[in-house]
Amino acid sequence: MFINQCKTVLILCCLFASAVASAAPDIQHWVTDRGVRVYFVPAHDLPMVDMRMVFDAGSARDNKKPGVALLTNGLLSEGAAGLSAQKLAEQFESVGAHFGNGALKDMAWLNLRSLSDEKYFQPALQVLEKILTRADFPEAAFRREIERLKISVKANKQSPGAIAEEAFYKALYGSHPYASPTEGTEESLKKIKLVDLKTFYKKFYTTKNAVVSIVGDLSRQQAEQMVNQLTKNLPEGQRAKKIPEVVALTEAKTIRIDFPSAQSHILVGQLGTSRGDDDYFTLYVANHPFGGSGFASRLVDEVREKRGLAYSVYSYFLPMRLPGPFQMGLQTRNDQVDQALGILNRELKRYIKEGPSRQELKDSLTNITGGFPLRVDSNRKLVEYLAMIGFYDLPLNYLADFTKNIMAVDDKKIRDALVRRIQPDRMVTVIVGGQADIKG
Repeated sequence: MFINQCKTVLILCCLFASAVASAAPDIQHWVTDRGVRVYFVPAHDLPMVDMRMVFDAGSARDNKKPGVALLTNGLLSEGAAGLSAQKLAEQFESVGAHFGNGALKDMAWLNLRSLSDEKYFQPALQVLEKILTRADFPEAAFRREIERLKISVKANKQSPGAIAEEAFYKALYGSHPYASPTEGTEESLKKIKLVDLKTFYKKFYTTKNAVVSIVGDLSRQQAEQMVNQLTKNLPEGQRAKKIPEVVALTEAKTIRIDFPSAQSHILVGQLGTSRGDDDYFTLYVANHPFGGSGFASRLVDEVREKRGLAYSVYSYFLPMRLPGPFQMGLQTRNDQVDQALGILNRELKRYIKEGPSRQELKDSLTNITGGFPLRVDSNRKLVEYLAMIGFYDLPLNYLADFTKNIMAVDDKKIRDALVRRIQPDRMVTVIVGGQADIKG
């Protein structure tokens, strides 16, 4: 019976994979004369252009002053070419364009969405070029943003979830750049000067450190002209150097932080996987039935449904350039912490030993492959995928082969990867809540 079911699922998924592959976007890739890596998919169904420009300029580059990357990226649109933030925003709005920007640990980015008609597209592109290459870094905006981040960081001190997350990253990454919060700390925000942002910008916002992804109603020639126009006034610079390797935990760590709350926030985890990792797809599938499929996951069944210990419980792998965390998390009453932790650890050990059941694996493969088209069902989503592919140097067939790579995962591969990659006796455990002893 099970064999017949598997054959049916395999046939359906293969047919689905074939359909996805045939509809997979034709990704065109080139490198400009000045070193910009470009990823382009023409899409003429809508008269729109979506562009995402990514720099290796995330908080991993903060160099002992957490917050510099985020502040630098944020100030780009606070004044450029003598225009105020309001004037820049008005110019985008006047042609119906949308601009966005942000920064994470690995990367910083600028987004543009515009109508493809030249009378709208060119003015929008010109405003973006000003923001990118002629930022004024106004002193008043810098002071305002510093104060805003200080308020945000202070507010995090009143959030048990934010406290737990910061403690978790510090315990997991130690002195590595990934340990520091992207928005900075109370100490670092006191030290950051405007010159730090200008120096950071000159070093990392360069053509050789940039990836541009484009999806929209353009020809290849128009896409090339767009990139050249946008980056012609950027310095070439150099591609950012590799950040230090992360070091895996050698022993378990338990951190208890007292907080006046009726519930405790619990995070448990260790180093997980990176983008491009040979085990990426296997671990992605492995996590789905364990704690990554919402109410259908094993952790929800054991912790919530059977025992009522938490409303929500989850696990995930967060891949980054270097191994990001594997994390399990939940909130529970203070008097149930030990019981909930015991179940988390027990279920993890059992899952590493046994892997998913046949039904769990079957349902996960169906769910993941069935939901994949929704991930690329808009130009906005697709342009973000292209930027990820370019930034992390993933193969151009990443999207076309996604379903095939998922379907290649079986229970044997899952058990092998879990045994090699997850060590239950070397986990960071962070507990933030009432009636807890503070320990190092």
